Amino acid sequence: MTAKMKRRQFITLLGGAAAAWPLAVRAQQPLSVIGFLNSASPATYSHLLGAFRLGLKESGFIEGENVTIEYRWAENELDQLPALARELVRRQVAVIAATGGIHSALAAKAATSIIPIVFNIGDDPVRLGLVASLARPGGNLTGVNNFIYELVAKRLALLRELVPLAVRVAVLVNPANAQTETTLRDVEAAARPAGLQIQIAKAGTARDIDAAFAALVRDRVDALFVPPDPLFISRRIQLVQLAARHVLPATYPVRDFAEAGGLMSYGTKTADAWHQTGVYTARILKGATPAELPVLQPTKFELVINAQTARMLDLTVPPSLLATADEVME
Repeated sequence: MTAKMKRRQFITLLGGAAAAWPLAVRAQQPLSVIGFLNSASPATYSHLLGAFRLGLKESGFIEGENVTIEYRWAENELDQLPALARELVRRQVAVIAATGGIHSALAAKAATSIIPIVFNIGDDPVRLGLVASLARPGGNLTGVNNFIYELVAKRLALLRELVPLAVRVAVLVNPANAQTETTLRDVEAAARPAGLQIQIAKAGTARDIDAAFAALVRDRVDALFVPPDPLFISRRIQLVQLAARHVLPATYPVRDFAEAGGLMSYGTKTADAWHQTGVYTARILKGATPAELPVLQPTKFELVINAQTARMLDLTVPPSLLATADEVME
């Protein structure tokens, strides 16, 4: 073989190897890592994880292909959230998606002032000290405020319209939830002009829920108001079945309860909020900073009525509610 042929062969081989180099480099590049922090369990929010992943996918991030998600679930043990958040910080994730209520967001905020955090909460993030303002969050947090905690008066009014003879309304609260005091204050303020009497029932475990219902039956309350809480969402089937067994009309914060057989729900579309959480998480992976992303707020709310449950409770749904309901389940 001549020197010229050897040189040509070497260049050909080099060219082939060089063409393969970018592929090899890409294959060796580490995947982006998202830290996912939630106060409840996978079973509670499995139906919403798809919406979160869809938000990522629409922005070009697919779990297992070009992004990894490190999941941390507190299993309704809220005091575990700070340690779980610190685990994600030690893992050096690129961004933390704090879902399942304000406790996750507060734990993530306490764990890091550097890693970007995208929250999904139901109360005013400015009042909670998570952001400086909705339009200009500042710091390392932004996300979605889905208004779940801010619809108390409307939900009570809808309950009164559906159960006009109700006077004594029980409010089920979780003592471990930091929002309990605010919830009770808002409920009592909304109940006073409507002439409703409020009775408080506390439950921090599944067993507590059973005991709370037994007490409500003894006290002969007329209706039940269930505020948003990760525990209550995870125990929604238990709550709905107890309400049916004791013939107790109840209003719930999200459609998951109505789908499980609950009488009525009014709130934001939680799937939309989770989808937007995924979108914001992806934007941060692409280089955006939380300070550049204003806090998102819903513009639509949905009223869902379970007509079958209403009939079982011997309630007639007023035409006005039927006309305004976004969905009537038969």
